[in-house]
Amino acid sequence: MKRTTISLIAVATALAAVTGFASLTAPDGEDAAVAEAPARLPVERSSLLCPAPSSSDLAETQYTSFTPAAKDGARQGSGAKGADADSAELRPSAVALADPDGGPEEKDGKGKKDEAEKPSSGKPFLAVKEPGKPVSADESGGQAPALVGTATGSLAPGWTAQQTTTVSAGSGRGLLGVSCTAPDTDFWFPGASLADKRQDYVHLTNPDEGTAVVDVELYGKEGALKSTVAEGIPVPGGSSLPVLLSTLTADQAEDVTVHVTTRTGRVGAVVRSLEENVGSDWLSAAADPSGTAVLPGIPADATSVQLVVFAPGADDAELKVQLAGATGTITPAGHETLHVKSGMTASVDLKDVTRGEAGSLILSPGEGGRATPVVAALRVVRGKGDEKEVAFIPAAAPVGERATVADNRAKGSRLSLTAPGRAATVRVTASAGTGGGTPVVKEYSVKAGTTTAVPAPVPAGLKGSYALTVETMSGGPVHASRTLEIAEDGIPMFTVQTLPDDRGTVAVPEAEQDLSVLDD
Repeated sequence: MKRTTISLIAVATALAAVTGFASLTAPDGEDAAVAEAPARLPVERSSLLCPAPSSSDLAETQYTSFTPAAKDGARQGSGAKGADADSAELRPSAVALADPDGGPEEKDGKGKKDEAEKPSSGKPFLAVKEPGKPVSADESGGQAPALVGTATGSLAPGWTAQQTTTVSAGSGRGLLGVSCTAPDTDFWFPGASLADKRQDYVHLTNPDEGTAVVDVELYGKEGALKSTVAEGIPVPGGSSLPVLLSTLTADQAEDVTVHVTTRTGRVGAVVRSLEENVGSDWLSAAADPSGTAVLPGIPADATSVQLVVFAPGADDAELKVQLAGATGTITPAGHETLHVKSGMTASVDLKDVTRGEAGSLILSPGEGGRATPVVAALRVVRGKGDEKEVAFIPAAAPVGERATVADNRAKGSRLSLTAPGRAATVRVTASAGTGGGTPVVKEYSVKAGTTTAVPAPVPAGLKGSYALTVETMSGGPVHASRTLEIAEDGIPMFTVQTLPDDRGTVAVPEAEQDLSVLDD
């Protein structure tokens, strides 16, 4: 009789390599009480999806991909060879499908594209070679496809990619930025709209071989909107599909919350909004429903700030609204509280709430109230008259251990750090540039209930664009965002990306005992 011994840590590590995360359930009884906290090891596989950037022939898009370097003395990834070798590649999706019921995304006189894009060759479009060194690529026009990608080994922990598009004219004019997302099965997008002046598309990208079936639910101020789609929306494997929200319902609604779920499979989802005379940008998914929400990084010169909140549970939410500025937290006059009915979308116009001082919005349970889960986002406008530009700030999860945003520029990049509870200290690393430069590290102290808004640190001798990595060193949770501004023809074009934890590590149990398999 032969005894084969398999260590528990090997089993858990294999699970992390396949799924990108692992969870542990302690046994019942006394063993649960004495179970030690699991160790954390780097994930060995990550996936990202980037939507097709634009249908405008005037679009200029820059993609940037980056994996942060491991901490001093830390092991990052397996360093394995063959199928599990270090790799981080973005490839064009197999097919970019046209929305069968939607109109053109940009009315620039070029005509509507009725046919699906031709299948791509699948060759790598952008590949990271080593941690700590970002890479970039450019694409012009409206033919750029959606991208799908996977990182393995030492390039998987913290892998991030940014897609930044400039459209100089037309109804889609603006600076559009989005951090490429991990595939999932559940997304919330408060802040969308079915208004006549808006064209909002939800972009669905399927990274897998099988067809994903997606449900898109819309909620207005009176509750759920009646859908014109009898069954789920099929998204074939390896394809990307933009769906015009106004084709999903005959109902009218100014402010809408979009809920994307999958019946089968998984997708990446993000909403692209185009607004007449105001510009366009991406609306990323908000943080998961929670009793509190932090929306970081409202620019100091914002001329219009609209808050949109949805309560997905069975209870109404009574929320306290606060603005965290440089010196403390204040309550916006006339908007001290917000009542959100269950299953309904609420909105409030906060106007120029920052009044020349950058800040972040904090939503928390009202006085004496209980924590009722909500999702939230901000629609932010800078500029006046015909020189306005729009961007969106979804509620953000904390930075946690580490978070990264790529495609920062020597000028026009600002970092916002908010500590809604206890004071905190964070370390910010500006990586080398895509064309060269030396990393720079700075630490920032953030007082409780305040927002620290600073120009992003810039690498010495920077050439090209670079990545910013934020790590929580001590204190309470910190929420962060990066604002990128590129003014053009007097229009203050800008986009805001939040920095949630990159989930670059996974909980793995200690190998205190072996699992033994007996073979006859």
